[in-house]
Amino acid sequence: MSTLVIVESPTKARTIRNYLPSGYRVEASMGHIRDLPSSADEIPASYKGEDWAQLGVNVQAQFDPLYVVPKTKKQVVKSLKEALKAADELILATDEDREGESISWHLKEVLKPKIPIKRMVFHEITQEAIRAALKDCRDINYNLVHAQETRRILDRLVGYTLSPLLWKKIAYGLSAGRVQSVAVRLLVQRERERRKFQSAGYWDLKASLEQEKSPFEAKLITLGGKKLVTGGDFDPNTGKIAKGKDVVLLNEQEAIALKDRLEGKIWTVTNIEERPTTRKPYPPFTTSTLQQEANRKLGLSARDTMRVAQKLYEEGYITYMRTDSVHLSDQAITAARSCVQEMYGKEYLSPKPKQYTTKSKGAQEAHEAIRPAGSRFRTPKETGLGDREFRLYDLIWKRTVACQMKDAKLTQITVNIDVEDAGFRANGKRIDFPGFFRAYVEGSDDPDAAIEDQEVILPALKVGDKPDCKELDVVGHETQPPARYTEASLVKTLESEGVGRPSTYASIIGTIIDRGYVQMRNKTLIPTFTAFAVSRLLEEHFPDLVDTRFTSRMEQTLDNIATGEAEWLPYLEDFYLGEKGLETQVKVRESQIDPSTAKSVILDNLEAAVKIGKYGPYLEVVQGEEKVSASIPPDLTPSDLTPEQVQLLLKQKIEGPETLGLHEETGEPIYVLTGNYGPYIQLGDKTDENPKPKRVSLPKGLKPEDVTLDIAMGLLSLPRLLGEHPETGAKIKASLGRFGPYVVHDQGKEGKDYRSIKAPDDVLTITYERALQLLAEPKRGRGASRSKTKTPLRELGNHPEDEQAVNIYEGPYGIYVNHGKVNAGLPDGETVESITLERALQLLAEKAATKKTSRKKTTTKATGTKKTTAKKTSSRKKSSS
Repeated sequence: MSTLVIVESPTKARTIRNYLPSGYRVEASMGHIRDLPSSADEIPASYKGEDWAQLGVNVQAQFDPLYVVPKTKKQVVKSLKEALKAADELILATDEDREGESISWHLKEVLKPKIPIKRMVFHEITQEAIRAALKDCRDINYNLVHAQETRRILDRLVGYTLSPLLWKKIAYGLSAGRVQSVAVRLLVQRERERRKFQSAGYWDLKASLEQEKSPFEAKLITLGGKKLVTGGDFDPNTGKIAKGKDVVLLNEQEAIALKDRLEGKIWTVTNIEERPTTRKPYPPFTTSTLQQEANRKLGLSARDTMRVAQKLYEEGYITYMRTDSVHLSDQAITAARSCVQEMYGKEYLSPKPKQYTTKSKGAQEAHEAIRPAGSRFRTPKETGLGDREFRLYDLIWKRTVACQMKDAKLTQITVNIDVEDAGFRANGKRIDFPGFFRAYVEGSDDPDAAIEDQEVILPALKVGDKPDCKELDVVGHETQPPARYTEASLVKTLESEGVGRPSTYASIIGTIIDRGYVQMRNKTLIPTFTAFAVSRLLEEHFPDLVDTRFTSRMEQTLDNIATGEAEWLPYLEDFYLGEKGLETQVKVRESQIDPSTAKSVILDNLEAAVKIGKYGPYLEVVQGEEKVSASIPPDLTPSDLTPEQVQLLLKQKIEGPETLGLHEETGEPIYVLTGNYGPYIQLGDKTDENPKPKRVSLPKGLKPEDVTLDIAMGLLSLPRLLGEHPETGAKIKASLGRFGPYVVHDQGKEGKDYRSIKAPDDVLTITYERALQLLAEPKRGRGASRSKTKTPLRELGNHPEDEQAVNIYEGPYGIYVNHGKVNAGLPDGETVESITLERALQLLAEKAATKKTSRKKTTTKATGTKKTTAKKTSSRKKSSS
């Protein structure tokens, strides 16, 4: 008997083949084999005349979806049909969630097998799990299929109904999404709070004390019996002390005077309090918590985390990575407890097995937490994994093992010390028993270092002791605006609000970055002007669609459809066609939305209007009877746009640039201008005879208003020839690249050797001798190959296969990574600062594989393209299929 098993990916297929008996053939569907049309080209000719065809859903006929097999999946379907001819049985072994259930259903509908069909599910790819799943096959769960299809239709209805409205009212090419727009609004709301925020300054004292030669620190907390102000006592919207707060506020002069008054006085310990506390282990990972922790600890984006986790799952290293549950099977608990006993000793093992309860809003469709696969957990070293795969597996292994360890026992120590009318406090922390800290501490990769970081040791003090004050410092503080979202904190907020599903967060964050709603800087997500305009329009005219509670209720309805507790068709009819349905709202609102208003971005503290234009955001002011506009540089976000910046951009547009002076050799004017990538110096005017005047970006930290004629002359003189290398005779120069100053040993055809110039060294004053010292220092990534023509924007390290350099460069078509003769462009969402060596190696490998494929294609005879075929199945038929 021959059995055909179909899974989603080739990697999963290869792994599963190892665990199936002979007579089983495993093939991959490469994900979904059909979907709603993604473009007009995919709509079959017989449907093009239908008014709903572009939507892909016949909203007047029970929301019948129009499914098509895209061109990229034609060959896959053909291969699967060929394989099916030789089979006596078909097993659909796609993932165990709604998406996997839907893929199985689509395979059944397209392949139309005439042989028995089984649905096999498992949450890990081990021999034991696969053999057990073979004995426990089931039918396709149509409730799960309906839930996935309803989600897909909802997303299509929102996106394809609202996006055209945004094109008409704001700018062509914009998009709206059921979860995407909610995520963007969260980012915009946070940025509005930051713009409204009024900073406040306050001062206090910090004492360096000593008791029997043991030093410790204490901070001023009271003065004259009243509590000293802290950052939390200020109103963020006014910068003033909040109403009802009876606290002492010191300015700098008052703090200095207090310091002078207290110096030389006697310090006395007045109270000591020790409070025992317990820290419980963290639950094992869910999709959401894995994305958050991988972002914090490993610097991985949500998208990269899911890619790596998918690979680990498909290769049999971890259990299924799309789960909302923190539950562990008995097998997993036994394996984790065995690891604890073997690696840390019985004294660290919790007395009883620990099971955890899922608390996240709307948790569903999960069988088990993410953990190492199998009945015995391989240690990270035993896996033989490398790079990101190793680090992510290591994280999962530690978290899973730690959850079966004893609680950590700590003692919090508070010591109050008085000097005259000033009260100081010293806080200490003692770890009495590290417990699970030995294996895992959230936010640290080194458990031993983490344990040290947790402890703050105070000397043995008792009431009445009189410690010596060795130093008393005045410390100034500024209240800080609410922190911007990182990927980790945005994922946490979306999950806590019940918006979307953790399995979709990676694609959502990737989408809002790719579509220009968000910029990623220093691991934070910053909304753009377009995000402000779109969020404002949706808030004013479609408030429900960007309300977290409304979206959360939608997710709950989808969950109810998945369990059979709700009907999918009535819900879609009410959402789209009801009295307050989306279709009705758009028709009513379209005539009410003024494009001029919709294009405007409302920002606090700005007199100039900010608008979204065909070519991006711009400033607009009225001067007399004329309107004057000035483009806003692409890298300038709403958070950066200050009144001073506005005046600079408008002045530059209205009056033209102001000259610093004339170049002493050429007599040309020198300007300080602001462009797409920030401020820069320009020599001379742009004319037909001089279309590309010389330009030099300002070094980091140098403000336009601080540039003098001498500084400008020095920057324009770059690169500076410092001398010749004593060994090679080649030139040594100092210059400035887009990402900072550097010295270079230029050996022509032999290549170039670079070193960054760091403070206190200066590119304009660095000497020949100092440059030689820098060049003699070891280079990060020794043995790296050298670019013969370009200065690298960043050096990532060496390629593990040949030890040659992997660098980032800028070319005429954008930023790219380079290794040898292979160049790979940076994808959307990646920046020069964010990309890692591991990610660069992945991009280079994909590019190299593409080159090989391209060479093969050139030798293959072209064939005619067949027409797209469509499969349209009524929803009533689905439940009986």
